[in-house]
Amino acid sequence: MEDALKQANKKLNLLSGITRHDINNQLQILEGYLMLSREENSDPSFNRHLTCIATASSRISSMIQFTSEYEEVGVCLPVWRGLRALVEDAARSAAAGRVALENAIPADLEVFADPLISKVFFNLVDNALRHGGKTTTIRFASEIRDGDCVVVCEDDGDGVPATEKERIFARGVGKNTGFGLSLSREILDITGITIREVGEAGRGARFEITVPKGQYRAMSV
Repeated sequence: MEDALKQANKKLNLLSGITRHDINNQLQILEGYLMLSREENSDPSFNRHLTCIATASSRISSMIQFTSEYEEVGVCLPVWRGLRALVEDAARSAAAGRVALENAIPADLEVFADPLISKVFFNLVDNALRHGGKTTTIRFASEIRDGDCVVVCEDDGDGVPATEKERIFARGVGKNTGFGLSLSREILDITGITIREVGEAGRGARFEITVPKGQYRAMSV
């Protein structure tokens, strides 16, 4: 039965991979014709229609990319990862630029999670850079709260309105692709880790990742 499940999963992944490849090829053709249409037409109203088509094409491409990343969730066994190193890697990958990143997480603090947890930290940094508006500083810290380890990511940007605090974790919601925070929650959920936003709108976003007892370790804890 286990072998049958593995074979079925392998075939499904192969099929979805081929489908993604074919859709991406068609999107490239579409974008090529859009470019030609812009060059051959100068009518402003026509260009507005082309812009809408280009936006829809971009969103389709983002959805296809999401399916590729989502396939990887839960495929590999959970591993121990150093939290401080995850933050440092995320900062390098997201190219923070002029935004300062403070990393106050102890060097010996580790979390037991899906290997894709690196995407979670990248998404948090990227989210602050893209949507923070006036963000100048992103800070990561950790604390022990009722036996759990709470990892905090906060910034001094625009923050998240009270009505949006849960909605931002829904698929397709957001100013960019709308999949980063949704995927992050599912990656963490595999090992019972939770994430929520508890910041005050206008004073910056604050994400709290709660790691249950037994899912983290450190010499200093």
